[in-house]
Amino acid sequence: MSYLQNWFSAGTATPPSSSGSDQKNKRTIPGSFVVEDEHDDGSETETEDDLPPAFPSLSSAQRASAPAPANDAKIPTVPSDSMLMPPPPIPSPANATSSGLRSSTRVASSSLLAPLATTQRPPKPSKKVALAPGFGPLDWAKLKSSGEDLRGVDTLLRVPPSVLKSHNKKQDAWTAINGKVYNITPYLPYHPGGEKELMRVAGRDGTKLFSLTHAWVNVDFMLDSCLVGFLAPEPSS
Repeated sequence: MSYLQNWFSAGTATPPSSSGSDQKNKRTIPGSFVVEDEHDDGSETETEDDLPPAFPSLSSAQRASAPAPANDAKIPTVPSDSMLMPPPPIPSPANATSSGLRSSTRVASSSLLAPLATTQRPPKPSKKVALAPGFGPLDWAKLKSSGEDLRGVDTLLRVPPSVLKSHNKKQDAWTAINGKVYNITPYLPYHPGGEKELMRVAGRDGTKLFSLTHAWVNVDFMLDSCLVGFLAPEPSS
């Protein structure tokens, strides 16, 4: 009996004594153990921040194997215009040889080829004559816009050199410039260089002479109302 009494007395748990403040936050289960109160007022996490954890972790194998960033690493920048390849130098007129100019003039003598690209005035300008009153540049522009027939033909023609050659009179003057045939008869009294100078190209191809003396003039606009047709090769027999 004494043995059983000692065994029961040892197996019974005695709740520990606590002070007044600790007693409020704890509840005791008889014969077992003490259970802490589950109420949490958040005082232990007041000093923690809300930032998310670092990824990968600071002590992870990924961070340990990554190479260390160089101290002198620079952010790549877009190259500016000054860093790019400079443009080629502009060719100067002094580099052009006289033989080159003669060859280009010789090639452009055919009206079926492209006109000369030069826009420089000749060193010795052509002489101008005094025009009669009412025959100035503004008067010619007014005549073109008046609607008067300055072509002399009903439709555009294919003009071979033999046909062009027959129109060489002052009352019937045609010329070819850059492959286009114009009736220059109504423009004769308006020509700043005089009728005699313009008649030099009547009845023939005047591209070469026009390029040497009036390369900067827009002939397509000046004589658009006088267009007769286009220069064509002689028909085969």
